[in-house]
Amino acid sequence: MEIKRVFDFVPYQLEKFPTPKAMVTKYNGHWKRTSTEELYDLVQKISRGLMRLGVKKNDKIALIAHQNRTEWSAMDLGITQLGAQDIPIYPTISPSDYEYIFNHAEVNYAFVGDEELYRKVMSIKDKVPTLKEIYTFDRVEGAKNWNEVLQLGEDVSLQDELEKIKASVDENDLATIIYTSGTTGRPKGVMLSHKNIVSTVMSAFKRVPELPKPTRIISFLPSCHIFERVLIYLYLYGGFEIHFAESIDKIGDNIREVKPHLFTAVPRLLEKVYDKIIAKGMELSGIKKALFFWAVKTGEEFDFGKESRFLYNMKLKLARKLIFSKWREALGGEIRYIISGSAALQPRLQRVFIAAGINILEGYGLTESSGVISVNSPNSKWKIGTVGLPIDITEIKIAEDGEILAKGPNIMQGYYKDPEKTAETIDENGYLHTGDIGVLDDDGMLRITDRKKEMFKTSGGKYIAPQLIENAMKQSPFIEQIMVIGEGQKMPAALVQPAFDFIKEWAKRHDMNFDDMDPEEIASHPKVIERIGREIEKFNQQFGKWERVKKFELTGEVWSVEAGHLTPTMKMKRRVILEKYKHLHDKIYSE
Repeated sequence: MEIKRVFDFVPYQLEKFPTPKAMVTKYNGHWKRTSTEELYDLVQKISRGLMRLGVKKNDKIALIAHQNRTEWSAMDLGITQLGAQDIPIYPTISPSDYEYIFNHAEVNYAFVGDEELYRKVMSIKDKVPTLKEIYTFDRVEGAKNWNEVLQLGEDVSLQDELEKIKASVDENDLATIIYTSGTTGRPKGVMLSHKNIVSTVMSAFKRVPELPKPTRIISFLPSCHIFERVLIYLYLYGGFEIHFAESIDKIGDNIREVKPHLFTAVPRLLEKVYDKIIAKGMELSGIKKALFFWAVKTGEEFDFGKESRFLYNMKLKLARKLIFSKWREALGGEIRYIISGSAALQPRLQRVFIAAGINILEGYGLTESSGVISVNSPNSKWKIGTVGLPIDITEIKIAEDGEILAKGPNIMQGYYKDPEKTAETIDENGYLHTGDIGVLDDDGMLRITDRKKEMFKTSGGKYIAPQLIENAMKQSPFIEQIMVIGEGQKMPAALVQPAFDFIKEWAKRHDMNFDDMDPEEIASHPKVIERIGREIEKFNQQFGKWERVKKFELTGEVWSVEAGHLTPTMKMKRRVILEKYKHLHDKIYSE
């Protein structure tokens, strides 16, 4: 069968390679599998139940959950079968953002995961005139449960009418509106059609490397984000077994249970995994410690082609046998590939993981490009420090100012109810202006260098690309987050969130006890300030004199989504951070 709409992936899987584990979710300590046939039936039931509620084409239904789960994905497919659109929303955003999105999208129904989210949506329900009802996936006292919709859908007499509605949904029809978290201003509603998403899935699938059968996947990045959502469709298309992790806190346990062959991750998660591994290595002593860091150094020297050199190959084999095998075991023992996206990945980190036999494929895309523009793959080309070749449906060109422009069937229809912003972002020739600065190398591989809006000029007229400096500095285990500042000032400086957990471990190794200290006390401790200063000076050597961080201040709190420092995709909200720490900025530049 031909796949033209997102809901076509399930019947395609049912026809080609039905699996007993199409989707698997853990409830009360037990994994519950849903077969392809059961998933197909569930999706039809959801559509029929929504029809009974009166849902029709172009109605809007919000989906919100703290973790990925079968219910969320089944609802997504059931909604889109009706020609309606789902509005996936991050669970962590503020009630005021909920209110804005619900009203802007004119949401009719909301399906939420748990009691906390139910209370959050209930708090703004009276301010959303279009919102008729809220349903929960978990059992919540006083709330309507999604099983009530399933019960309405038991009426199979509606199936003929449903089939007509499904047939009427065109590939160019709107499938979803995804509100970007945004580092500034109100969220913008990205309109993605069925064609936008399906063309992306089909093109990206060509980059999927060879994997064992049946292929086990673990999914934990939020499915409300287009990156993970497109991958879920891709997994359905490939007939993979999708296991939804319980939570980010339990991801380690879940990975060891599922033993996945592939999963997706953001660089910050990989950095934290690496930092934990290094911290454990620091606890070793004698020959074990020496071997550990010899293996890490061997990994840092990795590059494609180098493993064919006899001496390096012998070192790499030994490092994999003695040290790296344990890293793989911690990730279930059968991991083949990790796909990294959403932000820049440190090349050093990528080298070490690939050397360890944990292959990281870095990719690049925006919500506005249906999640994928380019990706590394052994099926095409694979080069550390790049985000790979553009997928075959996407045309890339670099503007005169270095901005990456992209064109293809994966580019959004526009921003919902915002033609002005749409015209600013997609030019008259159909090119999406990504806002990222980059280059195409001699092999056609795309390399991202910075965000266009984040580059700034010092008072001396020198341009500073903060992301390059920040990504280098974050390689230090002492630095959790860093933001380079200095627009219009005489020199670059930085605001730094120390890696508090690592610093506590470091303190113990140096006969200091920081366990009872709060973050504010740790950030103001002279030895911490001095040690982070040494780290900054070390990484400064990679940059020109005008780019080097001359001064810095430590912040005594953890930068988080909840506190407003970060977007739900873990990008820094630079304006917010600057406002929060204006006193530190002023201190740096008043001295």
